[in-house]
Amino acid sequence: KMSHLLPPRLAENAEAMEATTTFHGEETVDYRGRSWTDPPAGVKGAEPFDVDDHRCYVPKKCVFRFQGHEKGVHRIRLFPRTGHLLLSAGLDGACKVWSVEKRKCMRTYVGHGAAVRDVQFNNDGTKFVSCSFDRYLRLWNVESGKVLGTFTNRRVPYVVKFYPNDDNIFVVGCSDNKIVAYDSTTGEITQEYDHHLAPVNTITFVEDNGTKMVTSSDDKKVLVWEWDIGVPIKYISDPTMHSMPVVTMHPSEKFLLCQSLDNRIVVYQAGERYGLQRKKKFEGHNVAGYACDIAISPDGRFVCSGDSNGKLVFWDFKRTRILQKYHAHDKGPSIAAAWHPVEPSTVFTCGWDGVIKMWE
Repeated sequence: KMSHLLPPRLAENAEAMEATTTFHGEETVDYRGRSWTDPPAGVKGAEPFDVDDHRCYVPKKCVFRFQGHEKGVHRIRLFPRTGHLLLSAGLDGACKVWSVEKRKCMRTYVGHGAAVRDVQFNNDGTKFVSCSFDRYLRLWNVESGKVLGTFTNRRVPYVVKFYPNDDNIFVVGCSDNKIVAYDSTTGEITQEYDHHLAPVNTITFVEDNGTKMVTSSDDKKVLVWEWDIGVPIKYISDPTMHSMPVVTMHPSEKFLLCQSLDNRIVVYQAGERYGLQRKKKFEGHNVAGYACDIAISPDGRFVCSGDSNGKLVFWDFKRTRILQKYHAHDKGPSIAAAWHPVEPSTVFTCGWDGVIKMWE
């Protein structure tokens, strides 16, 4: 049973806490009237899943530290296509958006009474959704910091993803073993996917722009679903499998990289047969017990992941050998990493020491 590990249940008529936001920049629009969220002049966005856009390289050293979270940082996400803003989810219950170019915090969004477990930008980066251990999900406007919606099904949300074809729909994996899809315009739950036997850890959209989704859970199964149909079309389950708390799509859209808790990253086909690629596995880091995020360079040549000792490890995707190991964070794991979509060798990492580091 999970219930003793989870935060206390919500009362019958519980309300989400009052949301506040603080802007830390000089002004919200510049002299030309462009919003602070607009990409800087001359930044050309790269399409996601375009492997041939530019060549990437493994970063050499830490060039900057973003500090400001009072406790650890659990997840970081970059602005879609341009990557000029960085969104971070803190264990202090606050989300922050940082300007990568100015290297400072631009806005803080405080709307959760407990640690934030996951955040996600929508497909054009105008809004983001945050889910927290206080059992609420909040949809925020990035620019103004207004809360556009507060959602709860009174369960702890573990992972949230926007549906790639419709910005109004997001999907949440919960502690009651269900995956629920919310329509943010109405606040209704539009679909439930209920086949896992333990809390749901990851949701990944695969095959021509998200017609299917792959989910993994603490029950060590991976299920493949057709969008909007509440019955899985494929079970991946094998006695040798371990729990896989993080799944990332390779930019070629042909592979899924899964952080397996026996200290390796395993690779599955994305689409067709969803077969395990036995030859491709990335080892040499230690993740047991932590959901360390995987970042893959936009050209698909390098894989990078944090580990439970605060290290940051880079592998060559083709040869699966370790290229670099850095000490990234103290006092716990380096829990998440994100590779910049445009800058060829810029990687961001965050850890439970409350620092977000930029590597180049």
